[in-house]
Order: sequence, then C-alpha cells, then structure tokens
Amino acid sequence: MQYQVLIVDDEKDLAKMTAEYLQMFDISTACVYSAAECYDFFAVNSAELILLDINLGDGSGFAVCKKLRGEYNLPILFISARQSDDDVLAALTIGGDDYIKKPYSLSVLLAKVKVNLKRVAELRDAEKGATTSAANGAATGVAGNGTPSDAGTTAKNAILTLDAATMSAVRNGRRVPLKAKEYALLHCLYERRNTIVTKEVLFDEVWGDAFYSDGTLNVHIRKLREKLEDDPNAPTLIKTVWGTGYILEV
Repeated sequence: MQYQVLIVDDEKDLAKMTAEYLQMFDISTACVYSAAECYDFFAVNSAELILLDINLGDGSGFAVCKKLRGEYNLPILFISARQSDDDVLAALTIGGDDYIKKPYSLSVLLAKVKVNLKRVAELRDAEKGATTSAANGAATGVAGNGTPSDAGTTAKNAILTLDAATMSAVRNGRRVPLKAKEYALLHCLYERRNTIVTKEVLFDEVWGDAFYSDGTLNVHIRKLREKLEDDPNAPTLIKTVWGTGYILEV
C-alpha cells in the first residue's frame, strides 16, 4: 500500500496517537515500532515521508536513516527526546530533513508534515513536467523557450544545470544527484542567481515555515558545497553573505 507518512517509533502509544491525529486531517499514516519493521514495511509498501525516532529497540534511527537514504529519496524528519545540538547536527548531516524534539506539539508537527508533503508533490509535478518537456524537445529539437534543448534540463548556463526530472545538478559536465531539500534549496538560489537571497526567503520557499533554525540551513548549504564546490571550505559558487543569507554566483 501507499501511505503519505510512516512513523517509526518504539513508543507505541505516542506513535498511534500521532498517527490518529494526522489521519484526522486526511493524511494516510502507518506506524511501525522497530528498525526491522521499518525495513519490512518498505519491502511491500511505500511512503512519501518518514517520522523517525533515534532510539529504537533493535537499533538506531541514525542507521535506519543512512540505509533508507541509500535507497529512497523522501523527507526524513527525526522525532526524538534527545535534546543535544550534537544529536541534531548528526541527524541533519546524515540525511535528515528536520529534527523535532519530544515532547512535540501535534499542531506544529502537522504543519511540518504538510509543508514537506506539499514539497514532495511539487517536485513530483515538476518531474512530470520536465519529462513531458523533454519528450516534446526530443521531437522538435527545441526547448519550450524556442532554444536548442538538452533533454530533461529546466535551467542551465555554462557551468551549472538543474534537472528536475532526475532531481540533480550538472556542474562543469559532472552530474550530481541531490536529495529533495538540497535540490529545492539550490533551485531557490538559482532562480535568484547573482543576487543575495535572505535566510527568510530560503526558509519560506524551501521549508515553508519559520520553525527551522539557522543550523538546519547551514547544514544543507554545507551539503551542497561538498557536492558542487571544488573546495567546500573556500566556496566560489555558493557564497555566504554574513548576517543576511547566500548568493549563487554563476
């Protein structure tokens, strides 16, 4: 079966209560209570988003995240009673899209889930549109704007190409796969390339609300730099404008 949300949490009562709350808002939700059950779930089902606890009875949510990241491209939101900044940074660094500390507000959790599901739907629609555009371009030899087309590309210049169909970037001829949030962040910067993009704009357009910290943004910028820059410690593509935001120089 296909679900919108999968909750992976060994606190069964909390997981069930959260699932029931999300279902009140027509968000199809399933629960599993261990790492093994999570893997078994994906053997026969699918989900668009995961709420993942760190402390699972048979393993670590960090290990689950790493394994799922190697096989699926979907938002992973950690939900955990662990409060330290080290845990938050570890979760975001290994591929988590957000970190929600327990006890959490169900209304805030709902807002975060809705924002991420909306982003998944938008990216899916963009992929469909890019596939259609690529097919039309292959038939006519031109892109939708009347210029020669590289199949599947949605934005390009001499050194950087964004491809919505494969959710990837091409830098100097090298294709770089990106995660959903990484692609959304890069796309936001690209749409405003060579101008300063404030943190507020990035939070609003990429995450959709104000519940995220600078640490979340910094980690995702770091991931993009590691994938796209020749030297992530001396970036020439994505530059920081201290106290304001970032600028993509292309």
